Amino acid sequence: QVQLVESGGGSVQAGGSLNLSCAASGYSGSAYSMGWFRQVPGQEREGVAAVDSDGKITYAASVKGRFTISREDYRNTLFLQMNNLKPEDTAMYYCAAAKSRMTTLQTLGFTTGVDSWGQGTQVTVSS
Repeated sequence: QVQLVESGGGSVQAGGSLNLSCAASGYSGSAYSMGWFRQVPGQEREGVAAVDSDGKITYAASVKGRFTISREDYRNTLFLQMNNLKPEDTAMYYCAAAKSRMTTLQTLGFTTGVDSWGQGTQVTVSS
């Protein structure tokens, strides 16, 4: 079971940037696809970005062109570079890992199928 720990969240002004990191342990990099989700209180958790073990990447339409997901498997780390942040990006951001294709899970809107979740890191964007 992979363990995930997020970091890098914080409070920024609209238009600012943050870089989230997710450190994985108990992890076989080639066996997992990974992604970022976010959740606002009272709303459902939604997929933000995903990268599969074969390198396929998908983004939610709301973040495409502003966010970049990447992974460095040699040090078992996932990143989310967030640029031009908007108030609607305010949420708790969660790192996730799955043995199935995360790009497919996010495209279909399924959180079932995610094998591991991080504890979350808060991102707050003020106007």
